[in-house]
Amino acid sequence: MIRFEDVCYAYDGVPVLRHVDFIVKKSEVVAITGPNGAGKSTLLRMVNGLIYPELGGYFYEGEKITAAKMREHRYSKWFHQQVGYLWQNPDSQLFCGSVEEELAFGPEQMGLTSREVHTRVEDALSLLGIEKLRKRAPFTLSGGEKKKVAIASVLTMNPSVWTFDEPLSSLDEESRKWLLEFLMALKAAGKTLMISTHEIERIKGLVDKEIRINTRHQVQVV
Repeated sequence: MIRFEDVCYAYDGVPVLRHVDFIVKKSEVVAITGPNGAGKSTLLRMVNGLIYPELGGYFYEGEKITAAKMREHRYSKWFHQQVGYLWQNPDSQLFCGSVEEELAFGPEQMGLTSREVHTRVEDALSLLGIEKLRKRAPFTLSGGEKKKVAIASVLTMNPSVWTFDEPLSSLDEESRKWLLEFLMALKAAGKTLMISTHEIERIKGLVDKEIRINTRHQVQVV
C-alpha cells in the first residue's frame, strides 16, 4: 500500500532521511519511533504528499508520489481523501470559524452533497461526543477538545490511512485513554495507521511493526 524505496531528504543541505526503505501493508498499524530531530515528522509529511523525496521514491498503491503528480487536481483530491493527517499540534490544522464548519470543510471539498456532508458531520460529532462544541470556535477549546475536533475533521473524510504525529502528547490521562480506545477502534475497522510516538509502550498492543529512525536519520524496521 505504502512503499519507500531508498528515500533521501534534506533541509538546507542537512540530511533528515537517509536511504529509507520500508513497506506498510493495508490494515497494518505501524509505530514510527526515534529521538527528537530524527525525521519522524518529516516522514509523515512525505507520506501525506506535503513534501517529496529528493532521491528515491515514495509509492502509494503503486503510484509514485511526486510534485508533478500532486499538481494533477483530480489525483491530488483523491489522494487526500485516502490519507488523513493528525498534526502534533491541533492548532496547525484547525482554521474554520466553528467546529461544525471545521468538520464540514473536507467533505465539501470532496464535492459531496449537502445532505451527505450534514450526515458525516453529525455522525462525527456524535461518535466523538462533541455535539455541545458544534458552534464553538476551535481556538476557544481546551487541548483535549481541540484534539477531538481535529480527529473528527479527519473522520468526516473517512480515509483509508490515518497518520498521527505524537497523538498522545499534551493530553491528560482521561484523554489519552479515550484516544487509545479510538485507535483500537480504527484498527478493528481495518484502517491502516502510522503513528509517530515517543511513547511506544503505550501503544505496543496495537502495533504490528515499528519503524525506528536513529540519530543518523536511517531506518530500521522491527
